[in-house]
Amino acid sequence: MKKSLRKFLLDKGYQRIKLNRINTNHYEVKAKINGIEGSFILDTGASTSCVGFESIETFNLIAKDSKIKAAGAGAINMDTQISKRNKVSIGKWQKKRIALVLFNLDHVNTALTQHEAEPVHGIIGADILRKGKAVIDYNKNCLYLK
Repeated sequence: MKKSLRKFLLDKGYQRIKLNRINTNHYEVKAKINGIEGSFILDTGASTSCVGFESIETFNLIAKDSKIKAAGAGAINMDTQISKRNKVSIGKWQKKRIALVLFNLDHVNTALTQHEAEPVHGIIGADILRKGKAVIDYNKNCLYLK
């Protein structure tokens, strides 16, 4: 008997999270940082998860200066800050002590709004996806985290 991917992963203790495909063909996911819900782009190509400077207070982040320069989506050499020890929840999955890079997300949100998509608070990147042993089911628009 053939087992579905969903049943297989749920049997292994994974949590299933529905993804929303937006006008840019990115996936948007709702996540909570420190208990506050926001909207995030799921980006397997982003090495670290990020939050925009304008959302520091929204998510009660403690920002420290960082020597890291951010690059991506047509922008390079951007100043960043870092916020350590945050609790991140996506669906029923959660992890504590997550570090987030803070930087100016204007270029990302400008691109989204030009395609009539809603702006986002940040990006869920490969660091969180690795921690959650992520499996993405592109056929069913779902993310599984363990």
